[in-house]
Amino acid sequence: MHTETIEYKDGNTVLEGYLTYDESVSGPRPVVLVAHDWTGRRDFATSKADEMAKLGYVGFALDMYGKGVFGKDGDAEYNASLMNPLAGDRSALRARMNAAVDAVRGLEVVDSSRIGAMGYCFGGMCVIELARSGSDALGVISIHGIFSPGDIDNESITSKILCLHGQDDPMVPPEQVLDFENEMSAAGADWQVHAYGGTVHAFTNPAANDPAFGTVYNPVADRRASRSIENFFNEIFD
Repeated sequence: MHTETIEYKDGNTVLEGYLTYDESVSGPRPVVLVAHDWTGRRDFATSKADEMAKLGYVGFALDMYGKGVFGKDGDAEYNASLMNPLAGDRSALRARMNAAVDAVRGLEVVDSSRIGAMGYCFGGMCVIELARSGSDALGVISIHGIFSPGDIDNESITSKILCLHGQDDPMVPPEQVLDFENEMSAAGADWQVHAYGGTVHAFTNPAANDPAFGTVYNPVADRRASRSIENFFNEIFD
């Protein structure tokens, strides 16, 4: 696998993404952007980009915080200080996501007509906002992401949307799920929500083990989510 880091910008903010793809595959291919959780573009996000490369795509772990800016394990206050300025300003969040799309669109190995995105936790919010921004991404997947909208209107949503959700996630109560479903239906979007029973937040992360905080790994839900991710990208890129 070829791997490299790529600098790109959102306005004056320098960002650094992680690019990976199979060098034995010739020609442009679909790209899957991976939006990180609130700890930044660290090993978890890059490993998910690697998984996309193994499926034959270009994987790109994007950067929401800025080059060299990362969160810390177990430091909720610090991680929130990185995430909240973007979560509270959806215009800025959408611009940052679209900067990542622009960064990969012109790469020689990327088929710019076949762009997808997936995100974890905070990253799930990010990819939903990408769809809400009217992006031409063919599809986005939110994995234990946050569904609540911001204070700006949606553009026309053309991306297909898949949400993989733990039914007992304390950060996304059932009423937020229902509101999101109603929002997507009103927008005429092609949407799916897969809810896993007995499952809380961060269920795909083997390091998640904090029941009091509501983050616990669930290997069964993780395996089911992996199959759904693969099937979704097969569908939108076909």
